[in-house]
Amino acid sequence: TREHALLAFTLGVKQLIVGVNKMDSTEPPYSETRFEEIKKEVSSYIKKIGYNPVAVAFVPISGWHGDNMLEPSSKMPWFKGWAVERKEGKADGKCLIEA
Repeated sequence: TREHALLAFTLGVKQLIVGVNKMDSTEPPYSETRFEEIKKEVSSYIKKIGYNPVAVAFVPISGWHGDNMLEPSSKMPWFKGWAVERKEGKADGKCLIEA
């Protein structure tokens, strides 16, 4: 939530991962359009707090079904993975556990 992001930044947390949950509940289910809308909105908010959105991994997930949690999901073929730029260098992956 917004409060968690603000609290994390206030406490000095440098790295942030955003898991966009309940992708199975979007209309239509596992909607790329809805994921991109949420990513844009959250990126705008975390930038205002002080995070650099380019350094934040956004991963569409379904906690209920386990999609994109431990391994890439076949239900979201449009998601090619996340890539971020950090001080240590570039990082990428396809699911939440890799973030």
